[in-house]
Amino acid sequence: MTYTYLAGAVLAALALAAAGLWRYSGRAVPPRLHWAAVAACFAVLLVLTAIFDTLLIHLGFFSFGPGTTLGVTVGLAPIEDFTYPLAGLLILPLVFQILSRREGEVRRILWSSRPVSWINTAYPFGAAYLLAGGSLDWAWLLGCLFFLVPYNLAMYGINDVFDYASDLANPRKGGIEGALLDTTLHRATLASAVWSCVPFVVALVAAGGPATWLWLAASLFAVVAYSAPRLRFKERAVIDSLTSSFHFVSPAVVGLALAADRGAPLVIDAHLVTVLVAFYAWGMAAHAFGAVQDVRPDRAAGIGSVATVIGARATVRLAVVLWVLAGVAMLGQPWPVRWAALICVPYVINAAGFWNVTDDTAEVTNRGWRRFMGMNYASGFVATMVIIAHVRGWGH
Repeated sequence: MTYTYLAGAVLAALALAAAGLWRYSGRAVPPRLHWAAVAACFAVLLVLTAIFDTLLIHLGFFSFGPGTTLGVTVGLAPIEDFTYPLAGLLILPLVFQILSRREGEVRRILWSSRPVSWINTAYPFGAAYLLAGGSLDWAWLLGCLFFLVPYNLAMYGINDVFDYASDLANPRKGGIEGALLDTTLHRATLASAVWSCVPFVVALVAAGGPATWLWLAASLFAVVAYSAPRLRFKERAVIDSLTSSFHFVSPAVVGLALAADRGAPLVIDAHLVTVLVAFYAWGMAAHAFGAVQDVRPDRAAGIGSVATVIGARATVRLAVVLWVLAGVAMLGQPWPVRWAALICVPYVINAAGFWNVTDDTAEVTNRGWRRFMGMNYASGFVATMVIIAHVRGWGH
């Protein structure tokens, strides 16, 4: 029962950590609604764990040797696998409670990294590394962690510091769509962005080779150049969308380069290039559409984004065209990868609803932007299913 003992040890350690966090939080008892939400999330996680573990075990992605588990299963999923949602139930609500109750520097600086968007950069790296022939090794884990938090802290933290003046006039800032960092936190935010990245960058440089170094350097340059004074790529129409898209495509390229540098049999062909181009078009569309809602505050602050230069209506239509082109590009892929073209459909429909928006009504696109953020999670699910189908050789 090796796996049983391991799961039990992890659960015991997390229970102790949860007890410590509860004490640190002041032992405040959350309201009944809090526990109802936790219970509902836990139930959903249990169901999803049972379904997808069963699916992955059935497809042969992993298995458990005789005598390594208790033998109790839900579907094909061993009972030990349900340790993970239980661990989340123990830890995450308490962490959230602490962060929501304590208004210290750490909470506000961490919030500037846009936690809701962390997965948007970690996922491309992790998926690309594995599809290039890499394995679930320490380099994969290191890269995923780097692109999950430090990279986003650098990207968004630097932006929040140098956009502070314009953010003051933007009603969207100060919540899930962007932090409003007090000037007293600017120095700490920049320092946190640098020092959280340094150890990961050093380790990734050691793990990779010239290709990794080149693309990692390009990725980090784009992160700084987008917001930093003098460079300020975000104030250069079209270049702003090109740079923003690179923020999300470059982690995937770094993943490909790192896997190749570590000996993976990566083949750079027309199909791979087309997928990256489609992803780039998707990212440009996302940035352009997101810029529309800020037309008026950006103009007031003198920020020359693609939306302020060509106007809200033209920018929405540009975003729709780019999403259509991304979908069309994916249609040229072999089965089952071409199914990924469907990912673009809801984005096109969402943005097309604002086809005739004007500069004076640009703020209404915030409704579409909020839907966009939710659609990213659904798109990630579809992309994962396509990747699984591709790895299993379905359609060949």
